Amino acid sequence: MRPLKSLLSLEECKKILNSYICPVGRTEKLSLTRAKGRVIAKDVIALMDVPPFARAAMDGYAVKAEDTYSAKTLEPVKLKLVGSISAGELSKKTVQRGECIQIATGSPLPSGADAVVMVEDTESEEKDGIIKFYRPVHPGANVSSAGGDIKKGQRVIFKEDFLTPAKIGVLAALGEKEVEVFVKPKIAIVSSGNEIVSPGEPLEKGKIYDVNSFTLSALVEENGCEAVMLPRIKDEVSSIIDGLKKALSNDLVVITGGSSVGERDLIREAISEMGEVLFHGIAVKPGKPTLASMIDGKIILGMPGYPTSCLTNGYGILVPLIRKLAHLPARREIIVKVPIQRRITSTLGRHQFLPVKIDRGWAVPVFKESGAITSMSEAEGYIEIPANVDLLEKGDEVEVKLFT
Repeated sequence: MRPLKSLLSLEECKKILNSYICPVGRTEKLSLTRAKGRVIAKDVIALMDVPPFARAAMDGYAVKAEDTYSAKTLEPVKLKLVGSISAGELSKKTVQRGECIQIATGSPLPSGADAVVMVEDTESEEKDGIIKFYRPVHPGANVSSAGGDIKKGQRVIFKEDFLTPAKIGVLAALGEKEVEVFVKPKIAIVSSGNEIVSPGEPLEKGKIYDVNSFTLSALVEENGCEAVMLPRIKDEVSSIIDGLKKALSNDLVVITGGSSVGERDLIREAISEMGEVLFHGIAVKPGKPTLASMIDGKIILGMPGYPTSCLTNGYGILVPLIRKLAHLPARREIIVKVPIQRRITSTLGRHQFLPVKIDRGWAVPVFKESGAITSMSEAEGYIEIPANVDLLEKGDEVEVKLFT
């Protein structure tokens, strides 16, 4: 047994990791249909006006605005109807004084017209080809001008913008068929331990199913990266080294289990042979035996084998790293303030993450033990108890950081 004698604070841990992480520079081109949720790799400058022509913003009649100035509810102005335009059509006619053209929403404004009167403010005398106008309009009324949405030469999307449906709509409006985005960073996930069995395999006595590979994969995919699940490695230094060598083709490696202080926890020994250990042991609860190292320019995170410890550190430590890799902003936290449902004692000097659910306005702790995955599955979020706090009394207000 090799106890962890010196623990790093959570803040120091994050600072060290952040100093080594660099966003991916590789890019790829995707069709707009596949680009939602990706991060754009360069600024987008409009090469055209949107709309490219002045167009009707309402169904109605294209007119010269000055012809309607005297229109009143009881004394309508009468204009001669000389044509009609449907969406996508161009009119060959020019609107003259005393004339109007029927126009559909989105249709190009005909020459000579400078406004559109909504059909609701008109009345048709079909037999005479006359349209009565009951309300005046000003020049530009109900007209979307050329470039009214986007001007040619305007920067409409910035490098590292997250591509929402609306931003994809902007690209489509500019006629772009595809877009250059940063690739999703590849995060290798490796489970270690002779006791681990993959789900679906027979479970012998003394064995347990692999939980961490699946929880971490889901977390990685949820935060803009690609999870690469690699074969399980045995509790042997040579097996660990071989597994890590294969994993290093990815952008970051997470290995679960084997980072504690037991006789067979050999991760640190293997990593020390391959690269530099940045730290081993952080002052958090759960998750103390977390390890980090640099091998061939890649960060290796050794996460605790217990499912709750592993997933808690996934949220607190892994997520900020991979979001930076993926050019994504920090995860937006939804925080609710509620009283704690019972008294909580904590360990001075250890920053505690406590899973909770919210029940009838109370934060109810659901933590069972580090090995119980239901400590997290039953939780709606977690509270953080700083390292210098050892007691929360029932009724104390706490900040619950929700998972979604």
